Amino acid sequence: MSHDAKLLHERALAYHENPVPGKIKIVITKPAETADDLTLAYSPGVAEPVRAIAENPEDAYRYTGKGNSVAIISNGTAILGLGALGPLASKPVMEGKALLFNRFAGIDAIDIEVNNKSVEDFITTVECIADTFGGINLEDIKAPECFEIERELVKRCHVPIFHDDQHGTAIVTTAGILNAVELQGKKIEDCKVVCVGAGAAGVACSDFLIECGARKENFFMVDRHGVIRSDRPQYNNGEKPRFINDSGPKTLEDALKDADVMLGVSGPGLVTEAEVQHMAKNAVIFACSNPDPEVDPEVVSKLRPDIIMGTGRSDYPNQINNVLCFPYLFRGALDVRATTINTEMMKAAMNALRELAKEPVPAEVVKAAQVDHLEYGRDYLIPKPMDARLRNKLSGAVARAAVASGVAKIPLPDCYKI
Repeated sequence: MSHDAKLLHERALAYHENPVPGKIKIVITKPAETADDLTLAYSPGVAEPVRAIAENPEDAYRYTGKGNSVAIISNGTAILGLGALGPLASKPVMEGKALLFNRFAGIDAIDIEVNNKSVEDFITTVECIADTFGGINLEDIKAPECFEIERELVKRCHVPIFHDDQHGTAIVTTAGILNAVELQGKKIEDCKVVCVGAGAAGVACSDFLIECGARKENFFMVDRHGVIRSDRPQYNNGEKPRFINDSGPKTLEDALKDADVMLGVSGPGLVTEAEVQHMAKNAVIFACSNPDPEVDPEVVSKLRPDIIMGTGRSDYPNQINNVLCFPYLFRGALDVRATTINTEMMKAAMNALRELAKEPVPAEVVKAAQVDHLEYGRDYLIPKPMDARLRNKLSGAVARAAVASGVAKIPLPDCYKI
């Protein structure tokens, strides 16, 4: 272990242990100092909201914390880049997610780790507890099970279900790619697009890019066996068949020739210098494998300075960071009591990200980002996570889209009216 790695190891463990173990805690919101306080908080006063909710379940939003709560649920089968280490090992990540929900959107989030023996076990567990919360954030669940789990829970539950590894990634990457393509003087519908990776993020990003204008005939998904084609049926399972493209390329090398966009959501070092050289002029590369991208940004910068690049890392420009999306997406959904998170809401969040990046950046955001200057361009395609404007911009866009698409249960709050 290098000196820097050892230092990070020690600092990270100390951060999680001290001054108390973990990253979240529960605090009370009502006075509990006197006998009268306790009479109202518990017996006999608590019986009154119980009766009210039994008569009208929507009153749970008036008398409990349901409307500002999200459960972050995992079975630990795909923890970050560490793999299937089990539900208990996923707890630090889920607590971290809860911290981000609260820090950026004021949402009370709680982590739940499920030790399931089957996909149906997991689905049933979440279904049975879903009504406790205002929304459910699924996290670190491996493909292909994650697709079935999310689809089934959306059908069975009455609160928004959102798998961030799929859709949060798709929203942020699409915002960045569309802005990059625009800066390169191209239109996404004219671009040859290659997605390297066919897991949860790859499938969701591909679906969303196509939903936002990329053409299927110009779109090539590549897994470890090559381009998804009809002449390799033994590998065409799960979500892959809808991305079949038989128009020519069979390998990653073939697919990247004259490609305008490459999205990497797979593993480190999969793209060679030669493959980068053969991409189209003024191409776009988003190499999101973390911590080591599919191709080294410094190599790309040296070989092809015309290419605009993004990664999953904070030490390079254009970091693809899901914290730009999920807290605010849920904030907007909760504020209108949305019953689901639909495509219209996700598009609204994506477009809000695109638009905010084009606005002048406040001095406090530049300072927090520890840079000298931030201005919309090849090194600043999407906002920085510490930009306080995200909360109103994204949450408002999502809330308005929920109301317009008919999935909101209450009117748009005044704070989101334009």
